[in-house]
Amino acid sequence: MANTRILALDYGTKRVGVALSDELGWTAQPLETYLRRSLEADVAHVQQLVLAHEVREVVLGLPLRLDGSIGPAAESANQFKEQLERVLSVPVIAWDERYTTKAAEDILIQANMSRKKRKGTVDRIAAAILLQSYLESLSSSGETGLAAMDGEDAAQDVAGETVSDEA
Repeated sequence: MANTRILALDYGTKRVGVALSDELGWTAQPLETYLRRSLEADVAHVQQLVLAHEVREVVLGLPLRLDGSIGPAAESANQFKEQLERVLSVPVIAWDERYTTKAAEDILIQANMSRKKRKGTVDRIAAAILLQSYLESLSSSGETGLAAMDGEDAAQDVAGETVSDEA
């Protein structure tokens, strides 16, 4: 069976929220909240998820500052992205994750979830919000994932700048 799903990661300092798309790439579902251990262990865990769920691409949340600039959290996410790209056989896409955690917290508060339960849930909900945003951007452009894109469309980074394939 061909890889059909998209995996999203909300990469934080202590936890990684994980969400997975349906096979058609229309909807996002929260999958898990992973407690970070070490860079190597975290990358290995994502690699296992990619294989187990037949993932065709990974969307990694990029926590840009409110003004769109890259701060320490985004630098850390970019380093994680580089490590993932070294071991995964699927594309890793950086995607703007501003406001996803706040939106996830608001949803859980409205659902009357206790603060203790929210702590373990908010990251995977944020990952699902991140992934749904990505899926909707593909849908509005008539695409169904990076694998369906070609040329410059596939080379757009989160800031909208063209990324060269040359290194």
